[in-house]
Amino acid sequence: MGMVSEFRTFAMRGNVVDLAVGVIIGAAFGKIVDSVVNDLIMPLVGRVIGKLDFSNLFIVLADPPPNVPYTLADLKKAGVPVFAYGNFLTIVVNFVILAFIIFMMVRAVNKMREKHEEAPKPAETPEDIKLLREIRDSLQAPRADV
Repeated sequence: MGMVSEFRTFAMRGNVVDLAVGVIIGAAFGKIVDSVVNDLIMPLVGRVIGKLDFSNLFIVLADPPPNVPYTLADLKKAGVPVFAYGNFLTIVVNFVILAFIIFMMVRAVNKMREKHEEAPKPAETPEDIKLLREIRDSLQAPRADV
C-alpha cells in the first residue's frame, strides 16, 4: 500500500472529515462572535463605562518619537513598545461569550437527549397478571386430547 493510498484512507476516515468540518464551522463561528463582541457588545459596554473604546486602551512602555500620534496603531507602526491591555480585554470578552454560547448549545442538546431517554417505557406486567393470562390462554386453546 503506497503512501498516497494510506493518506487517502486516513483523510477519508469519518473522524478526520468530521474534525475538518468542525474546524471550518468553528472559524466561521469565531468571526460571528468577534463581530458580536466588537460591533454590538463592546460599544454598549464602552457607553456604560464612559464611551471607552477597549481596543485603544494601552500603556506606552517607552518614550514615543516626536510627531507620532498617540494612537495604538501609530505607536506600533513607529516601533514603540506598548502594553495593549484593551485588545486582551476584548479577546477575554470574546472567549466568555463564546464559552457561554457553547454552554447554552450543550445544555440544549442535553435537554433533548434527556427528553428522548425519558420516553415512557411500558410498565412491566405484574406476575399475577402473567399467570392469569397463561391460564386464560390455556383454557381458550383447543384441546387435542378430546
